[in-house]
Amino acid sequence: MTTPRRGMDHDLYPFSAMPDRSPLHWPDGARLAVCVLIHLEYYELEPPETSWKDPRFTGEYGFYFPEYRPFTQREYGNRIGLFRVLNALQGHDLKLTVAANAAALERYPRAVEILQSHGAEFVAHGEYQSRMLTSDMTKTEERAVIARTTRTFERILGVRPRGWLGPDSGESARTPQLLAEAGYDHLLDWPNDDQPYLFQTTPPMVSIPNQMEWDDVTALWLRKVPNQRYPDLVGEAAEGLAAEGGRSFLLSLHPWVIGQPHRVKYLRAALGRLAAVDGVWRATAGEIASHCCRFWGAG
Repeated sequence: MTTPRRGMDHDLYPFSAMPDRSPLHWPDGARLAVCVLIHLEYYELEPPETSWKDPRFTGEYGFYFPEYRPFTQREYGNRIGLFRVLNALQGHDLKLTVAANAAALERYPRAVEILQSHGAEFVAHGEYQSRMLTSDMTKTEERAVIARTTRTFERILGVRPRGWLGPDSGESARTPQLLAEAGYDHLLDWPNDDQPYLFQTTPPMVSIPNQMEWDDVTALWLRKVPNQRYPDLVGEAAEGLAAEGGRSFLLSLHPWVIGQPHRVKYLRAALGRLAAVDGVWRATAGEIASHCCRFWGAG
């Protein structure tokens, strides 16, 4: 007879109930770590037939190929929406983390230049947004994707990336360990907590939860939450987490969605709600990971 185990059916991290944890303290007594995560993504018009794409976005305008309208909607974010989002963020003293596909770094140098001028920290977001990591890949194939992505970041940005967010959060069960072996120290794929925690990889990696509840694509595009509700969605979540203390909050922004002219005013309102929250530590994903390692004595 099989003996039940606590938690999920893997050994990536142990089960941890919030009441059983020691408090997590942020710098200067802050109650909430806030990270703004902007997505810089490149979708292929004709991805390889063997590649995996998030099925939620397949056949958005019918069953034809190539899908020009979905492709150009995404491209709108890199041509127009990104800069509208950056304008909305001005004056809020928020640090920017950018999840960038390797192909986006190569194809959108002007966007990269402007994001660098804003002091953005870049995390690797795979090679192409239209090619998810999946368990159908071999270990060798997956390791090669990680290696190619890392080399592109080093070549274009002049620095090795520390953080990883898979395209559409796609992973296999072996991805965290492969990332740890490649020198990554934090991961943003797992929305299963309100605090960062350690993966049991070798060496250990920090998982920084990237919640989908207030992610703009999930909320506004897929779940069709009314745009007018977005500021309260962001504000109420941040206020609730700050009241509990020792929590983290990632505001995930996709310029092709939130950078549309009819939505950006709701982003401005959401940022106003966020600015009104007391006890906020404004940080990049890398700063959150580094602080947690020091706090836990794990790095």
